[in-house]
Amino acid sequence: MATSLLLLLDDIATVLDDVSILTKVAAKKTAGVLGDDLALNAQQVSGVKAEREIPVVWAVCKGSFINKAILVPAALAIGTWLPWLVTPLLMIGGAFLCFEGFEKLAHKFLHKKEHEADTARHERAVADETVDLVAVEKDKIKGAVRTDFILSAEIIAITLGTVQGQSFTTQLTVLAGIALIMTIGVYGLVAGIVKLDDAGLYLSRQASKAAQALGRGILAAAPWLMKGLSVAGTAAMFLVGGGILVHGVPALGHAVEDWAKAAGGVVGALGSMGVNAGIGVVAGAIVLACVELAGKLRGKKA
Repeated sequence: MATSLLLLLDDIATVLDDVSILTKVAAKKTAGVLGDDLALNAQQVSGVKAEREIPVVWAVCKGSFINKAILVPAALAIGTWLPWLVTPLLMIGGAFLCFEGFEKLAHKFLHKKEHEADTARHERAVADETVDLVAVEKDKIKGAVRTDFILSAEIIAITLGTVQGQSFTTQLTVLAGIALIMTIGVYGLVAGIVKLDDAGLYLSRQASKAAQALGRGILAAAPWLMKGLSVAGTAAMFLVGGGILVHGVPALGHAVEDWAKAAGGVVGALGSMGVNAGIGVVAGAIVLACVELAGKLRGKKA
């Protein structure tokens, strides 16, 4: 019995060591998506009343946990029985991200009056104490959770590729670990970002001159940071979505990678990102055109 126990402990230690190594590898591979996820979600939950910021972030965070609770077992099942389905599903998700990004740009620049009316309506709702802010925020939360689902799917798919060929226990542990770490990391940072203005206000009221100066600096920088995150969030939709589409076509993906390696350094990295973004914009425009056409055809039939 003692020998059996020692063998069991040795097996557990080996599995934990493998899990630790694979989790580090998966975390490095998904770090880029984590940055996009952070930018997108900070942008998605911006524009709500100060006292509602943390509840909104928490609502989206809960949605993200639910997303990953669905995606982890789904990824394990698909990886085991239908591995060929991973790429098509990712490409559908990538096309959807591109569509959302292009729809946002089209709404802002091609339908300026409608966009301005929506913005004004939202600002009035936030300022009106009698308005049910939970109801106003519902669509924002749904959109953020929907976007999180696509980004989470990419994170889980990348992680699944890292642990492919390992035992089921190792795959499950690494996938669950990455899902937990990424969710807590992203929404912890998002909560910190949206409360920067409160931190700046607190510091500006302190007795210390240095604290006051720091607080005023944070208050001045916070609006610009949120605007920057809004731009970064939209760009991330095209970068992530376009990147999924590029890598979903092996010939195109390898061509871009080979060119980036040949160019090397910053030029190669920026060029690769430019191709992903360009493909994302084109794909978003095509999907939006198809959606608009389908809507018009349905309208005619009705």
